[in-house]
Amino acid sequence: MPRTDFNRSRLIHLLAGLSLVEASGSRQFPAERLGQWLGVADAITLHGAQTAGVAMVPAPPALQPASGVAAADNYARVRAALVDLITASCSPVGSRGSRIRLPSPKPGVEPEIAAAYGPYRRFHLALQTEMEAGVRALRGSLRRALAPASARLRRLAILDEALDRVLAARERQLLATTLPALLEKRFGQLLAAHRQRLNDDEQADDPGLWMQPGGWLATFRDELQSVLIAELDLRLQPALGLVEAWHDEAGRR
Repeated sequence: MPRTDFNRSRLIHLLAGLSLVEASGSRQFPAERLGQWLGVADAITLHGAQTAGVAMVPAPPALQPASGVAAADNYARVRAALVDLITASCSPVGSRGSRIRLPSPKPGVEPEIAAAYGPYRRFHLALQTEMEAGVRALRGSLRRALAPASARLRRLAILDEALDRVLAARERQLLATTLPALLEKRFGQLLAAHRQRLNDDEQADDPGLWMQPGGWLATFRDELQSVLIAELDLRLQPALGLVEAWHDEAGRR
C-alpha cells in the first residue's frame, strides 16, 4: 500500500495548526508529483509486481480468521511500542530510562548555547530511525502472513513489497529533511516569542526554567511529541492498509 496521500494526513493538519504548512496542500509533501519519483526501471518493477500474482496462485484457500486477528494484533503491538518509545523519549523523567533521550538545557549553560537546535534535530532523526525499522519489519511480517490467504492478497503483498523498495529511499529523505526543518522553524518562533517577552518585562533569561510548565521549551516538547506520533501514523498507513485489506477480503467470502 503506497503512502502517497500526505496532504490529507493528520500530520499535515497538525503542522497547519502550528502555521508551518498550508492545510489545503503542502508543497513540502508533493503527493501529486509521485510520478516524478518513478524512473523507467521503477515503472517496470511496479508493472511486474502488478501481474506477478495472477498465474502463480491456485484456487484461494479458506481464510483463516486467526491470521487476520494476528495481523491486527501485530499492528497494534508495534504501534503501541513505538508510541511508548516516543512518549518516554519526550518525557524529561521517562527519557532517563529510554535509549533515546530528549535534549534539555544543562544547569548554568549560556542561553545562546542552550538554544542550539542541533541536539533536537539529532533526537528527531534517531526516533525516525526507530520508526522506520519498526514499520518496515511490521510490513514484511504482514505481507508474509496475509499473502497465502488469497490470490488478491498475494498480489497486494507483492505490490506493497515493490512499492516499499521503489519509494523507501525517497520517503526517508523527504521525512528526514522536511519535518526537522519545519520543527526547527517552530522552535525558532517559540524562542523568539520567549525572548520578546523577556525584553518587554526587562527580565534575564534562565534556561533552567525553559522546561518548566508554561515554558517555551516545554511547549515545543509537547508539540514535537504530537508531530512524532502523527508522523508514526503516516508511516504506518501502508501496514494498516494491509490489515484492512484482509478484513475486506474476509467480507467478500
